[in-house]
Amino acid sequence: MPPASFKDELVAEMSNLRAFAISLSGSVSLADDLVQETLLRAWSKSDKFQPGTSLRAWLFTILRNIYYSNYRKRAREVQDSDGAYARRLIVSGDQESHLDLEDFRKALARLPSEQREVLILVGANGLSYEEAATICEVEIGTIKSRLSRARSKLVELLALEAAGAGGPQAQRMKVQQAG
Repeated sequence: MPPASFKDELVAEMSNLRAFAISLSGSVSLADDLVQETLLRAWSKSDKFQPGTSLRAWLFTILRNIYYSNYRKRAREVQDSDGAYARRLIVSGDQESHLDLEDFRKALARLPSEQREVLILVGANGLSYEEAATICEVEIGTIKSRLSRARSKLVELLALEAAGAGGPQAQRMKVQQAG
């Protein structure tokens, strides 16, 4: 729990935060929501604040990040109050997904073990190049090279298998090549 002085400093910055939020959003109600979310986030992350630095700058950064995150999120959202857009969406069945996964597993098994290992570490497990290099006891450049070759070979193998199988993957490849 943050100290009482931190709470007092947060309260003291509320009017400055609100003015900044209004200038960003152009809306009083949006500004109030931004300030509230900023204060909640600052309170929950109070251990991240470094005493001796500017609390105002820290809070303004939080508020700005929240504002732009929300802005980007709204840009991806579609207004569809009457449901017209939703009715036009078509969702294809997922019957082919298990076939795609099986194709992927076969292609992955055909990769050299060093490439497969790096692809799984970095691609599937989300490890950094540095972490993968430490685990494999090789240089970062070697990891990058193996990963690049693994990705290229995997694409090649999947394209060959799809073209030979004539299944859904092959149909998608034909459509992509035609476009």
